[in-house]
Amino acid sequence: MQNDNEKVLFVDAHLDLSMNAMEWNRDLRWSVEEIRESEAGMSDKAGRGNGTVSFSALKKGNIAVVVGTQIARYTRRSNPMPGASWHSPEQAWAHTQGQLAWYRAMEAEGHLVQITDLPALESHLTSWKNAPEQTAIGMIRSLEGADSLVTLDHLDIAYEGGLRAIGPAHYGPGTYAQGTDATGGIGERGRALLKRMEELNIILDATHLCDDSFWEALDAFKGPVWASHSNCRALVPHHRQFDDDQLRELISRGAVIGAAFDAWMLSSSWKRKISTPLEDGVSLESVVDHIDHICQLAGNSEHAGIGSDLDGAFGKEQSPHDIDTIADLQKILPILRDRGYAEEDIQNICGANWIRFLRKAWA
Repeated sequence: MQNDNEKVLFVDAHLDLSMNAMEWNRDLRWSVEEIRESEAGMSDKAGRGNGTVSFSALKKGNIAVVVGTQIARYTRRSNPMPGASWHSPEQAWAHTQGQLAWYRAMEAEGHLVQITDLPALESHLTSWKNAPEQTAIGMIRSLEGADSLVTLDHLDIAYEGGLRAIGPAHYGPGTYAQGTDATGGIGERGRALLKRMEELNIILDATHLCDDSFWEALDAFKGPVWASHSNCRALVPHHRQFDDDQLRELISRGAVIGAAFDAWMLSSSWKRKISTPLEDGVSLESVVDHIDHICQLAGNSEHAGIGSDLDGAFGKEQSPHDIDTIADLQKILPILRDRGYAEEDIQNICGANWIRFLRKAWA
């Protein structure tokens, strides 16, 4: 058994914490078990009663820093994409502001501490190392899908409020870029967004960009780039994943690519609402397959990380079967060791790569 002193520090670069609080009505101050009990018998959303994330579970997993999202998709009438969305960017903006209010409430209670610059990052890491039980979970805010930015003035407001990373697109056609299941480039509005992001030193999250928008965005944007929760198309052939040329481009830009834990991104045979993780063989070994592929492309361990997306509108029913709560990220360690990864490599993958990236981006 691994004791607490052996736990490696983790950074998880993609968690939809505010979505779970505001749309799923989950109080993340409760334990995972209490959240599950509160949802017994509910069927309004897939994943009810199967959540894996709470503040106490993050602490138990030694997850010192998370990237917490704000997400509110704007969908035009002509957009056939299913799923939760809003009929105007103003509505979407208002929803992100509700999510921001929740983050601030959790900060005020001492569960989260916002990290927006290098001094805050270093201070938090020192506090976590010296007294993890007494230290709030560090949180960097990211916007998943930029359609809620009604104008670039709204971007400036968001930045002043602490926003530090943006994924311009989510699913389907977008205002500033085209996302998963769409095609096309970023257009004039996308280029204007990227220009202002570069001026503010906001990180570009390449996740969810369709192929056309990916290449246009990386050509237009010269600032820091990461892919918070993205897997490898070579292993699971779907356009939501990045192909090897895209991964090489990200690596050449100094990016870190966070492995996502959604089962359909880990298994090419996954059938939604039919497959189960155990029957389909989806495990943390599957996650490490994607991590290892990135490391082999890079020739080192400096560009792979974790962006689990756990409880990103799914739960245990669509996560690796050996995950009960997010604290089980620690189970990745022996898998990496068995595959020949040195301790420094393991620390890189679990969190040090994200920290190194931020130190460079915010220097």
